[in-house]
Amino acid sequence: MLSGLIPILIVFLVLGLGAILVVSLMGKSKGGGSGGGGAGGGKRVKGRDAIIRDANKKLAQNPRDPDALLAIGDIYYQEGTWDLAYRTYETLSEMTGSHPNMNEFLINLRYGIAGVKMNQPNEAHKALSTAVAINSSDFDANYNLGAIEFQRKNYEKAVFHYQKAKARDPEHAPTLRGLGHSLFKMKKYKEALAFIRKAMDLAPEDKESLYILADCYFEANQVDQAVKIFTHLRADPVQGPNASLSAGTINMNAHQFEKAIEDFEIGLRHENIKPDIMLELKYKLGTAYLRQNEIGKAIALFNDVRAINPAYKDVNTLIGRYQELNANRNLQIYLMSPQSDFIALCRKIVMNYYARAKVKITNISVNKNDWADVLAEIDTPKWSDIVMFRFVRSQGSVGELIVRDFHSHIKEVKAGKGICITPGGFSEEAIRFTEARLIDLIAKEKLTAVLNTLDARAAKASMSPAKK
Repeated sequence: MLSGLIPILIVFLVLGLGAILVVSLMGKSKGGGSGGGGAGGGKRVKGRDAIIRDANKKLAQNPRDPDALLAIGDIYYQEGTWDLAYRTYETLSEMTGSHPNMNEFLINLRYGIAGVKMNQPNEAHKALSTAVAINSSDFDANYNLGAIEFQRKNYEKAVFHYQKAKARDPEHAPTLRGLGHSLFKMKKYKEALAFIRKAMDLAPEDKESLYILADCYFEANQVDQAVKIFTHLRADPVQGPNASLSAGTINMNAHQFEKAIEDFEIGLRHENIKPDIMLELKYKLGTAYLRQNEIGKAIALFNDVRAINPAYKDVNTLIGRYQELNANRNLQIYLMSPQSDFIALCRKIVMNYYARAKVKITNISVNKNDWADVLAEIDTPKWSDIVMFRFVRSQGSVGELIVRDFHSHIKEVKAGKGICITPGGFSEEAIRFTEARLIDLIAKEKLTAVLNTLDARAAKASMSPAKK
């Protein structure tokens, strides 16, 4: 019976000794990790304060002691104390030439990264360039050098270094972002799209990249995708003003003026809008209002723009032109209303052009939205004839070609006289052409008088029943 218990006792004895050994080893491990020494008398590891204290003692005797500088530089760098790390590695970089045993690559890499953190791009660029010259494939050196080249607008160099960094870490979102943004600046929109999309898969909250992505879609003629993103970004406090401006511009180019007005108005609701974006939003909102014939609102916005920048684009010309229109409803119709309203106004002018005349309009023809020709039989107490009227809508200068075409049309219909009317003026060549021909030229000043006469006659007609 005793002999049967011996193997069991041996097993318990072995397990007990094993447990004691494990506890002993754990104690040694803990002692070594804390820097306090283990049970077996392991080597003591100095703490941070002790290293800095010893290094400062050495530096008090020799400010360029390489071991001391390396020791405290490593601590400052690892802790992210960038001002002290920058100064320390700056000194070390100056010493590499006289101390061949120093790690020149690591010193310049850390000096450059600390320079980036301290917003010292020139020194950082020099140090990182040295690091890349020693190790051309290092990720940190290439990534940070790419970021500096991007800030310097050296986009080709930025792409080169970002590509090097990407080869080492293909899933690093800031590298992909920088690569995409650089390619966008180089107008390589389709290439930029791929990198920005991947960067946003890794960092979906990057609204600036989302805006650039929309810009890439626009430049790649994927307008629907672009406007969808710009519209989504309109409410963003940072990207919102730019996105609203972009969305509104696309909608205005597509003649979606109500949508454009909504975009621009949303953009202007933001706070802290950049002055140039503010001006453009107001200018384009005013332009969109003009297209909707809301001239009063447009003029108010143009006046705001002029108050900030009197020389902004053609704002002075627009104010001068549309202030007059705002005060003259007939001139608004002549220049800006749909074709049906314009033709109705032309008919009214023809019917009232000659005092005490019987007028019969026999034909109206329209050339796109450029002009309308109205043929009428005129019978006055003194004469009767067929007269052709041409109403030109442009406020520019009417040239000889338009007048020549008008003269040909007059002969075709066998009219005895022609009257060419414009809210602008006539070129010298056009005036000379009509000197020996039965064509009267009516420019802006005379047209305005005619339109005012219409209002006066309308007012008189409305009062006649009361007089009776």
